[in-house]
Amino acid sequence: MYTTCMFCNKPLGENQVVEHFPVGRRLAFDSARGRLWVVCRRCERWNLTPMEERWEAVETCERLFETTRVRASTDNVGLARHPEGLELVRIGEPLRPEFAAWRYGDQFGRRRKRALLYSVGGMAVFGGVILGGAATGVISGALLAQSGNVINAWTNGRTLVKVPTDDGRVLRLKNPDLVGTRLRPPGGGAGFRLQVRKGKKKEWFEGQEAERMVGLILPRMNRRGGKARTVRDAVSEIEHLGHPDAFLSDVVTGDRFTDKKGIPGYVNKMPSPTKLALEMALHEEQERRALEGELKELEAAWQAAEEIAAIADDLLLPEGTTEFLDQNRSSAD
Repeated sequence: MYTTCMFCNKPLGENQVVEHFPVGRRLAFDSARGRLWVVCRRCERWNLTPMEERWEAVETCERLFETTRVRASTDNVGLARHPEGLELVRIGEPLRPEFAAWRYGDQFGRRRKRALLYSVGGMAVFGGVILGGAATGVISGALLAQSGNVINAWTNGRTLVKVPTDDGRVLRLKNPDLVGTRLRPPGGGAGFRLQVRKGKKKEWFEGQEAERMVGLILPRMNRRGGKARTVRDAVSEIEHLGHPDAFLSDVVTGDRFTDKKGIPGYVNKMPSPTKLALEMALHEEQERRALEGELKELEAAWQAAEEIAAIADDLLLPEGTTEFLDQNRSSAD
C-alpha cells in the first residue's frame, strides 16, 4: 500500500474511516468497474490503486457514500464529505438525493433543549418575584403584570441576530423585527425576494444577498428547535417535492402564510415543520452550490483517469476477461 503520490511524490494523507484502505483524504471509486483512486490534494492527480487493495475498500466507500449527505452530483460524478473529513467521489449514476431526519434531528433537538432551559430559567426568576412578594405581603395583580411586562420587555428588547448587508450596513434585528420577515417570488429567474423589517422600516433584498441574509435569520426564528416528529415532518415536506429547489420555489409562491391583512409570505405564519424545512433546504442548496464548480473539474479529471485505468487493468487480466464480465453484468442487470 503506497502512501505518496505517484506524480508529485507528496504524502497522500490518511483517513480513519476506510478500514481496508486508510490512505488519502479524497477517494474516488467506481463500484461497477471495481476502480479505486486516491486523489492527491497537492497536484490533483488520480492515483490508481492496485487491484488486490480495492474490493473491500470500494464496498466501504459505497456504504459510506450512501449514508453521507450528498451535496452535489452530475450524471456521472457525485461528491460527498464524511464527518471525519474524508471526501468521497462516486463514479456512476447518481443516487437519489435523500433528506434523512438524522441529519438535522440532533441540531434541532439541541436547540429545543436550550429553549426549554431558558424558559425554566425565566420561570425561576418570575417565581422568585412572586415568592418575594408573598413573603412581604405585597403580592398583587399589579405586581404580576409588572413582572410579566419586564420579561416581555427583555425578550423583545434584545438583539437576536446581526445581519450585514452588501452596502456595509449591519441590521440588528430584535424579536418584533423577525416577525416582519417575508419571502416572495423573484422579479425574474430562480430564487426569492426577502423582506426584512427593522422597526417600521421595510427593505427588500434579492439574489445571493437575500439567501445569505435569510440563512442568518432563519436559525433565530427556529431557535426553539423541534421535536423528532416535527423534524420528520419537515424532511417529508422536502422529499414530497423531490428537491430543495422545488421546495423553495413552492414555499415562496402563492397566497399562503398571510397576516391579518391578508398579505402573504410571512415566515412566522408558516407551520413549524415548514419553517424547519425552509432552513434545511437553504442549507442544502448553499452547500451544494459551493461544490458545483469543483464537480465539473472532477468529472473532467475522472474521464482522463478512467482511460488510463482501463488500459492498466486490462494489462493485468487474462485475454477476454473484460468481455466476459461485461456480458455477465448485462445478464445480471
